[in-house]
Amino acid sequence: MKILITGGNGMLGRTLAKTLAEHEIAIADLPNCDITDQASLDKIMQAQQPDLIIHCAAMTQVDACEEKPDQAFKINETGSENVAKSAAKYNARLIAISTDYVFDGDATAPYQEDHPTNPKTVYGKSKLAGERKIQEFCPNHLILRIAWLYGPGGPSFLHTMLKLADGTRPQLKVVNDQSGNPTSTFAVANHIRLLLDHPGITGIMHLTCEGTATWFEFATEIFRQAKVKQAVIPCTTEEFPRPAPRPHYSSLDNKRLRDCGLPPMPHWKDALAEFIPTLSD
Repeated sequence: MKILITGGNGMLGRTLAKTLAEHEIAIADLPNCDITDQASLDKIMQAQQPDLIIHCAAMTQVDACEEKPDQAFKINETGSENVAKSAAKYNARLIAISTDYVFDGDATAPYQEDHPTNPKTVYGKSKLAGERKIQEFCPNHLILRIAWLYGPGGPSFLHTMLKLADGTRPQLKVVNDQSGNPTSTFAVANHIRLLLDHPGITGIMHLTCEGTATWFEFATEIFRQAKVKQAVIPCTTEEFPRPAPRPHYSSLDNKRLRDCGLPPMPHWKDALAEFIPTLSD
């Protein structure tokens, strides 16, 4: 199978390229390909003729999206529309990456795929707009919502925590009133590999590691597993104001994964245990 990965030089894209190495992989990323330019995208599509596009390219910096909404919508909505049109034009299956930020974060139980969306940030609104463009222009699509992602090379919360734990800070304050699913790029890529064998699965699917944690709990577990001595104390969201509001609860339920009879995603602590040893590679 020939696979084109948009945003292939990013954290998830790099992991996907390695995980799917038995296939023929092509990378579409800046400066060689700009998804906001339909002609640029069609040029690489015509040259590569992929069977599948995995659409990872996005503007994911939540605060930057809040400060530059036009750019966020250009990349996350218009860019996704262009990718969807190219996929349909060249008869390629499309697997697109989305986010937990399409929800409002006000729930008290994990969000299932059919829960009403209600994004509160420019990032979430632009990604939801991208989802809708994909649904409109490419019938053969699968949208995968992921969250709290970390992987080789970063950037991620995990990498930030380990960098801050350099021995110069007696303690770190970490938010303890936001909950979600810490998710490894390894886990996401391995399940996308499984999904390649199920071309009939379309629509929307959640794909986060099992189990819910706060950022404080995640940080504590990172240091425990990495055997790093660092004091961590919990704090509130209000103590760290940011341009974009953070969802208080954005845990996702992988209901469709179960309904399709596919293996579950690993628990977030198990996925972290698989990842930590690779930091020394």
